[in-house]
Amino acid sequence: MWESENESVSGRDYGNGVHSTSKNGVKTDSFEQKGQSWYVATDIPSDLLVQIEDVNFHLHKYPLLSRSGKMNRIIYESRDAELSKISLNELPGGSEAFELAAKFCYGIAIDLSATNISGLRCAAEYLEMTEDLEEGNLIFKTEAFLSYVVLSSWRDSILVLKSCEKLSPWAENLQIVRRCSESIAWKACANPKGIKWQYTGKPASVSSPSRNHQVPPDWWFEDVTILRIDHFVRVITAIKVKGMRHELIGASIMQYATKWLPGLIKEGSGLAEDGSNSSNSNGSSSWRGGLHMIIAGSGEEIPTVQAKDQRMIVESLISILPQQKDSVSCSFLLRLLRMANMLKVAPALITELEKRVGMQFEQATLADLLIPSYNKSETMYDIDLVQRLLEHFIIQEQTESSSPSRYPFPDKHMHDGSQRGTNLNAKMRVARLVDSYLTEVSRDRNLSLTKFQVLAEALPDSARTCDDGLYRAIDSYLKAHPTLSEHERKRLCRVMDCQKLSVDACMHAAQNERLPLRVVVQVLFSEQVKISNAIANISLKDAGESHYQPLVSHHKSLLEATPQSFQEGWTAAKKDINTLKFELETVKTKYVELQNDMDNLQRQFDKIAKPKQASAWTAGWKKLSKLTKTTNVETHDISSHIPNAEQTTKPRRWRNSIS
Repeated sequence: MWESENESVSGRDYGNGVHSTSKNGVKTDSFEQKGQSWYVATDIPSDLLVQIEDVNFHLHKYPLLSRSGKMNRIIYESRDAELSKISLNELPGGSEAFELAAKFCYGIAIDLSATNISGLRCAAEYLEMTEDLEEGNLIFKTEAFLSYVVLSSWRDSILVLKSCEKLSPWAENLQIVRRCSESIAWKACANPKGIKWQYTGKPASVSSPSRNHQVPPDWWFEDVTILRIDHFVRVITAIKVKGMRHELIGASIMQYATKWLPGLIKEGSGLAEDGSNSSNSNGSSSWRGGLHMIIAGSGEEIPTVQAKDQRMIVESLISILPQQKDSVSCSFLLRLLRMANMLKVAPALITELEKRVGMQFEQATLADLLIPSYNKSETMYDIDLVQRLLEHFIIQEQTESSSPSRYPFPDKHMHDGSQRGTNLNAKMRVARLVDSYLTEVSRDRNLSLTKFQVLAEALPDSARTCDDGLYRAIDSYLKAHPTLSEHERKRLCRVMDCQKLSVDACMHAAQNERLPLRVVVQVLFSEQVKISNAIANISLKDAGESHYQPLVSHHKSLLEATPQSFQEGWTAAKKDINTLKFELETVKTKYVELQNDMDNLQRQFDKIAKPKQASAWTAGWKKLSKLTKTTNVETHDISSHIPNAEQTTKPRRWRNSIS
């Protein structure tokens, strides 16, 4: 897309073809192929057979010796003047590259293109076709084509880099990979206004908008995703050095992973069965050598070649993730972490990925957190992994809170306030996420009480303003574990604050037979305290309305002068207050009904227990009840004689004695 004029890669040549003058005594203008053998179209019989894998070349010694130092050394070091057969199976580029090199030695014009230049350059280096033997030899010609033609073109640079996949380590040692990577990086970071759209992966009619069309910033994503992972790493590393925005780098990594790791999309399996878009779909999945600056993973060997390739891709992508927060989504990081655990990626890289997830843990969803336990664990889901992610999140929040502000002094207090608000909101979102996660995993009968308790208590108390989600998780755990002892149920319920339960949760807890009796009493007591406080506030408000009547009338006059929107807001607030009053009265009525039911049950129990011999505890309970009634009667008599005296003694309710 960087060409200044329309050109076809396959049809473009360097001048009218690379050729050399025929000074070798053998005149020919073509090669002939018969089956798996090549012959020179000349009357002079061949005196040298060159074998490259299954292909045979029937050639002449002199044209090759005049251009190739390698052929010179093989023939003269053999000390066999009649040597007529040579095997060059290690020649980079294979028979295709040697065919072009042999034609060049015979003076036949060859067409250089982006598809054959890398193989021919490596073959020329292997055959030692240097300037010492003849001026304008093949190394010079191919190097000039690479520097002046290929590296000036975006599409040619991509294709040459793609063709280097089968030329390791020759292409790496000859700096072809480095130069193409830097050329691609420079063009990706350049101003896209001068780009002529001609994607390698799209037809020209689809990807050639008008000149007035704005080029999107991700125009280069699709082209670089066709590269093998080691070359993709080289390109992304070069792009980072040149200052590309970290959001774009992260987006390109996500697109590459989506194409080469089908398991990221398929929510369960990490190994693709069909092979589409997988690493072995182009015939180059299994490769040796090349760039692999990764820590080798330890653990059990993965049986399939495709799984090994995918593990290499995951390790490489983790190593090149931008360090900035929000470069990639938290959902992508968690899916990548799922695959890393499944493919037995190196522990150091998994730890690094867990820290990255902890930086933006508040963006996670419940579906992303439900990662199966791929190690030998009793639980269905990896609870320890979520615990580590939560610890990384807490450490990150503490670090951000304690770090000094980079803002100017006048804005420092404003920044500190907004930072605290942001951290609190993030903790609240994480608390809701953890409660939902606990509710989901609590159905696992193999989940221990200790793991549940540690995960529930990992966040500070300030992270939860309401414990309804935690109560739901506790109730679900009690349902799945009916054999818990009384002590274990009390220990489980300690993670919940009864004062943070809503009205609906309190009503459910009061009738929940799975909860310990002590917890039920605490719930009822906390609800009674709330009702008493609400009644006291209403009484104070009623007394204050009569005392501050002039002020209220003045306030009403001010309210009439305010805008309509404020008056509507005030009306809505009054409606909410009335609704709360009604709910409060309803709760109070239900509480009285529960109290009456409890008294009826107690009386029935006393009637049933009368014929039997009373125990010492029951006798003490009855004595205490009689003493309480006697005290109440005496207090009533005293208060009737002295109406203005304060009642210093209050009857004790039986629930206080239980606690």
